[in-house]
Amino acid sequence: MSGLLAWSAVTALASSHPIGHLSPQSWAVGAVLSTGAALLPDLDHPGSTISRTFGALSGGLSAGINAVSGFVYRTTRLKRDSKRDGGHRGLTHTLVFAALAAVFTTAVVQNSQKWALPVLMFVFAGLAVRGIMNDWNPKQDALMITVVSAGITWAMIAWTAQTNASAAACGIAVGVGCFAHYVGDAITEQGCPMLWPIPIMGKTWFPVAPPKIMRMKTGGVVELAIVGPIVTILTVWLGLAALQATGALPFLDGFRLLPL
Repeated sequence: MSGLLAWSAVTALASSHPIGHLSPQSWAVGAVLSTGAALLPDLDHPGSTISRTFGALSGGLSAGINAVSGFVYRTTRLKRDSKRDGGHRGLTHTLVFAALAAVFTTAVVQNSQKWALPVLMFVFAGLAVRGIMNDWNPKQDALMITVVSAGITWAMIAWTAQTNASAAACGIAVGVGCFAHYVGDAITEQGCPMLWPIPIMGKTWFPVAPPKIMRMKTGGVVELAIVGPIVTILTVWLGLAALQATGALPFLDGFRLLPL
């Protein structure tokens, strides 16, 4: 939900930038990519939600990325960094990774909208479905998620057949989704090392976070009872405002969802 909120906010508020004037098709593709990308950084954790999305395939990929992330952490940490394995909340939780993911996505979509975009849509739709409906069928749901992701991908590709999605917008959407994940991690007890490799207070893996009184426990009461509902309400509001700007909601033309 945080990835969808971030995408909705960026596109709704960027009225003076091309990203704020997308076609309805490009906006919808970006929404799927950003929602899925909000789970992408957790690919470094074999036990995370994302690692179970596509069964053994995503599980194996997660284990490999965890190993790479751990290696990068151990080889770049300074004396004041904790002596942990470093697999989770490591490389994929940095702005460097978000930028690389955005550039890679843009390049892939520019290369081919016939095969590359459907593949990306399928993967990120799977992550989005897994994240939003995590408790849907948690034991044996890889097949169900695959089927639903394929359905979403088919619908989106059919809808965008007459209007190509913006490659740059796709890349921005993935970067925005990753950043939304970092912000969410930053307000938890552990913080997020998003500014790596910049040394801060003697640490290259400095956990960016607000004062302790402003942090919350992952999956705790504050997140579920307060943050979750607020994120949902803002997502619906800003999502409608962004879609209104694309011209996809003519029945709302008499209302200004944003006083801009």
